[in-house]
Amino acid sequence: MVYEIRMSNSKKMPYFFNTETQQSTWEPPSGMTREEVEQLPGFHFLKGGAQPVDKSGQVRASHLLVKHSGSRRPASWKDPNITRSKEEAIDILKGYQAEIGGSKEKFAQLAQLHSDCSSHEKGGDLGFFGRGQMQKPFEDAAFGLEVGQMSEIISSDSGVHIVLRTA
Repeated sequence: MVYEIRMSNSKKMPYFFNTETQQSTWEPPSGMTREEVEQLPGFHFLKGGAQPVDKSGQVRASHLLVKHSGSRRPASWKDPNITRSKEEAIDILKGYQAEIGGSKEKFAQLAQLHSDCSSHEKGGDLGFFGRGQMQKPFEDAAFGLEVGQMSEIISSDSGVHIVLRTA
């Protein structure tokens, strides 16, 4: 198994991420020694939290995610078993787009109420991230937007999204 240590944007805590299975856990993988943990990429997160972040080359974005039955994890904080089709998810997002009408406040409000991501607690805010930290379609959309600009509907392994670049 190939692990690395990452920092959770929502909980501000380090976690262990298996790059092969894409699974994560708060606890060190069973059977892994302290010495092995110390050799993992990202070990500095365990030593003293996040290192000072250089924001150059990074963007900040919020999103509104609607998952569907084909999502890599078709469950969320509001629905443990998502069965809607991708087409239904896109139709839902189109309705949100019409409601948002360019309003950042409305975007945050709808993300808080309806997004299938844990970032809903923060109005969809994902914080700062650089290239290689998000799924490629999402990354391309976020980096392709100007600050304050909202994307069209994009599709990733997580579901369908509307992205708002905030910095």
